[in-house]
Amino acid sequence: MDKKKYQILVKKHCPKENRLLNGLVAFLVGGFMGIIGQFLIDFYKNTFSLSQNYSSALMIITLIFISCLLTSLGFFDKLVEHAKCGLIIPITGFAHSMMSASIDYKKEGLVTGIGSNMFKLAGSVIVYGVVSSYFFGLIRYLISGGMA
Repeated sequence: MDKKKYQILVKKHCPKENRLLNGLVAFLVGGFMGIIGQFLIDFYKNTFSLSQNYSSALMIITLIFISCLLTSLGFFDKLVEHAKCGLIIPITGFAHSMMSASIDYKKEGLVTGIGSNMFKLAGSVIVYGVVSSYFFGLIRYLISGGMA
């Protein structure tokens, strides 16, 4: 079988994705995550009389804890099947990627298993985040006229 026939056969049997529906679901779930985050910030501010900065930090810690717990219990992947990128894009997806790698490699030990594999997926996110923030900061610096 030549390459063209194979590609036609693969394309015929690949499931069709509904990008509009997936985008709408991700938008709604991401918006709902934003509502949950704001609720947590308000809860921490009002309940414990904390500042906006401390409440925001606690909100992030809470979302990371919940996503790690759901990953450990095996529910996070099932939720992502339905919620699409609405759960993967925020900080919850980052926590999930680190937690799932930790779970996968825990049998190899703390250093060679968890320690060396925890950042397999998250490491690239960190590297490109740092590099892009450097370039955007440099661009902003140059646009604003330097040290003016």
